[in-house]
Formats: sequence, structure tokens, C-alpha cells
Amino acid sequence: MFSDSERAALSWRWLFFRRALRKCCPQCGAGALFRGFARLNTECPGCGLRFRREHGSQTGAMYLSATLTEIFAAALALALFFLTDLDKFTALGLGVAVVVAVSYLLLPLTMAVWTAVEYATDVSNSEPWTAPRR
Repeated sequence: MFSDSERAALSWRWLFFRRALRKCCPQCGAGALFRGFARLNTECPGCGLRFRREHGSQTGAMYLSATLTEIFAAALALALFFLTDLDKFTALGLGVAVVVAVSYLLLPLTMAVWTAVEYATDVSNSEPWTAPRR
């Protein structure tokens, strides 16, 4: 099904995503991605990899967060409609509060995942900035 080189490339990509989900640098796995809640470091304190190389580099994270939030909001709306007997104003208030909270909590996760997507794509394209620095 996959050649050895394709299998190795998939293995490396999964490694990048696992590191990002732990909120660590996709390149070295040691440096922290964030310096605070949803505050991405400019570069990895461990290996020096630049996380934000250009203006708008986290736009994909915004779209990913919006998509996941919308899917969650639709599922919650259906659950509130079909599984509860709440009146529409209570359900709307509860739904909005929960969706805003989930959206806020998803932001660092989507930023980390998008950093891994960018890195994995650029490693596959042999971009020079992905070479280990230290």
C-alpha cells in the first residue's frame, strides 16, 4: 500500500502532530509553543524554530477554530432541541454560553495543530527554514 519512504514521511508527520498536541515544538519536541494562554512564542526556546515566520501565519488556525466551533454549535443546538425540554430562551442562553466557552478553549489547540500543519507541509516541500538550528 505505502512504500517505505511514504511510511517514514507519515511517521514524521504524526510525530509533529503529537508534539503539537502536547503544546511542544513540532521540530524538537522540547520547547514550549506557548508563553501563556493562546500566546504563541515567536520561536522555540529549545531549537530556535520560528513559529511565526510571516504576518498572518495563524490564519489557518482561525479557520480551523471557527469550523470546529460551528460543528460543535450545530451538534449542541440539535441536542438541546431534541434531548431537553428547555424553553427556547433558556436553551439559547445556555447554548451561546457553552459555545463561547468551547471556542475560547479550542483556540490554543487549533493554534498548535496549525503550527504542526505548517511545519509538516514545509518539511515535505524541503523549505530551508525547517532545517534544525541548534
